[in-house]
Amino acid sequence: MKTTNTSRPWSLPTAFTIMVLVLIILVIPTMIVVPFGSKGQEAATVTKTMDTTVETASSPFAVEVMRSSTDTVENIPLEDYVAGVVAAEMPAEFELEALKAQALAARTYTVNHLLHGDEAVEYDVTDTVTHQVYLSEEDLIKQWGSEYPEKMNKIKKAVNATKGQILTYEESPITAAFFSTSNGYTENSEDYWENELPYLRSVESPWDEDSPKFLSQDTFTVEQIETALEIDLPNDKPSYIEEARTDSGRVKEIGIEGNNFSGREIREKLELKSSDFTIKQNNGHFVITTEGYGHGVGMSQYGAHYMAQSGKTYEDIINHYYQGVQISSVDETAPTLVSK
Repeated sequence: MKTTNTSRPWSLPTAFTIMVLVLIILVIPTMIVVPFGSKGQEAATVTKTMDTTVETASSPFAVEVMRSSTDTVENIPLEDYVAGVVAAEMPAEFELEALKAQALAARTYTVNHLLHGDEAVEYDVTDTVTHQVYLSEEDLIKQWGSEYPEKMNKIKKAVNATKGQILTYEESPITAAFFSTSNGYTENSEDYWENELPYLRSVESPWDEDSPKFLSQDTFTVEQIETALEIDLPNDKPSYIEEARTDSGRVKEIGIEGNNFSGREIREKLELKSSDFTIKQNNGHFVITTEGYGHGVGMSQYGAHYMAQSGKTYEDIINHYYQGVQISSVDETAPTLVSK
């Protein structure tokens, strides 16, 4: 009896202590975790996304890129460079097939430039519009923030799907020109540049009218026009203007009070969105309306996006905007670059 009576006073505190410990173990962590549940989920999501990051395919050679922000040259594997160009030159929200077409154009431009570009410089390309805009991983993380993993994975998928592919015409890499938005037609190469290239022919691109960059308008004073074009204009009456247009509807040549310019010159001097522009004069001002965005030669990026939305593949897009080209391999077309 003594043994039984002695153990009974200890059983209740012991049970109570165990219950307290259980509560501490189960409840306290819950109290700590719950207020931060959303952040924890976000962190877990980011971690999961980063764990499934798409790796860029292997590259046959590297590209020497002059980084304008640091004035240094970086050796970047070709496929990584193409991914950085696609990320900089085309919205990641665009359809995957359009991104594939852009990757093919970017890679082709690079190979063509390496084969036929200026060999006197100490690098291959810049990261600016002088060649192709390129953004590094660090640049893109700053630009996209938490959206970087998802967007970059999509772009890398497009690049990997076209790994090593370039566009050729008669077994030579083409000048794979591209631009944002057409006026409904692309431009013949010789109507904007000097050389007539058989694969850069004017084609219809009706999808571009849906582009947010299709239409724009700028207003200039007479003095602004005189300064930009280095001409004298009358102040007491409208200026006499005559023009001739290309097959695609863009301005080929324009005369303003006897001063002659190409449509390209006017576009560049006045920093217009395209060379398809109309001029109206009103109370001493020039109101200039433009259709399209860019030089108009080659592939329309918004056209490619809308073609992809309608179910077209990147091969369909390429064959529409670049006439008579073939999709070839870098290894076969440019063995001298691969062996570097």
